[in-house]
Amino acid sequence: MTTDSAVTAATASSASSSDTATGLATPAAAATPAAAATPAAAAAGTWTLGDRTVHRIGFGAMRLPQTGPALVPHAVPRDRDQALRVLRRAVELGVNHIDTAAFYFSPLRSANELINRALAPYSDDLVIATKVGPARGIDGEWTEHARTPERLRAQVEQNLRQLGRDHLDLVNLRILGTDSIAERFGALAELRRAGLIRHLGLSNVHPHQLAEARTIAPVVCVQNPYGIGAQAHQDELLRLCGEQGIAFVPFYAIAGAGRQHGAGTPEPDQVRAVARARGISTAQVRIAWTLHRGPHVLAIPGTGDVAHLEDNVAAGAIRLTAEELALLDQAHTA
Repeated sequence: MTTDSAVTAATASSASSSDTATGLATPAAAATPAAAATPAAAAAGTWTLGDRTVHRIGFGAMRLPQTGPALVPHAVPRDRDQALRVLRRAVELGVNHIDTAAFYFSPLRSANELINRALAPYSDDLVIATKVGPARGIDGEWTEHARTPERLRAQVEQNLRQLGRDHLDLVNLRILGTDSIAERFGALAELRRAGLIRHLGLSNVHPHQLAEARTIAPVVCVQNPYGIGAQAHQDELLRLCGEQGIAFVPFYAIAGAGRQHGAGTPEPDQVRAVARARGISTAQVRIAWTLHRGPHVLAIPGTGDVAHLEDNVAAGAIRLTAEELALLDQAHTA
């Protein structure tokens, strides 16, 4: 596995002011973010997923099909043209890792079909990752997880149809519970050998399940809930993935406990202090902190708004100081 550790920092190291509440120095370049062009996704560096190199700042498609809460039966569909603009702008900014799923849909919009409409024919460097396991009926209500090889294959085929692909770049098996995943992961490994899937990953997984899966087929990434304030056992899994050369891909890194409903609780004082000192958003602080957790960490913040997308991608160029990281670590462990 490789990472671009020589990416030039987007902000100057000199300080021009201090936050009166914390004494944090304000980097001069960060104080006026609007004065500079939006940095490309390449500024975050790269990581290799199997045999595919991706920028460490990607895009999550969960919020594309609707406005407001995601993954609910009666979500308000997002304007189609707006969603297409977001996807095309993401690629323009250099995003080449998009995370999606067939169960990301609202009554009138499907994330997979929006991706197909906006980006097909797909560029050779674009990696589209999807998930299988969770299932929703056509009414949007959740149904029983797919656990048999037949149902998992049906979900893989559904993603292939919606995305207009002959194979899927990366399929993550989403887990509920702590029981054995051997049969389910083995079924996906068979589809990989058959050429329908290029690479395999895991989502919402525990260390013993990761170890079990690796005895069956290579695992290129783990997607788990993670961000400032995440539970301590997620830190341990992040560390374990780094040691094994596996990408760690946090979800809900911005929303935190709000999950698919979005960030709904007040930000910790430390996060607000860093954001205020730098003149950036608290969401950008959270993304930057996440990327600082290791070169194998990939961010996939999602949005249905072009301006928010540009801010999220710009966060990949932010280099936090040791002082800022120590302050944010306090919020994390608190």
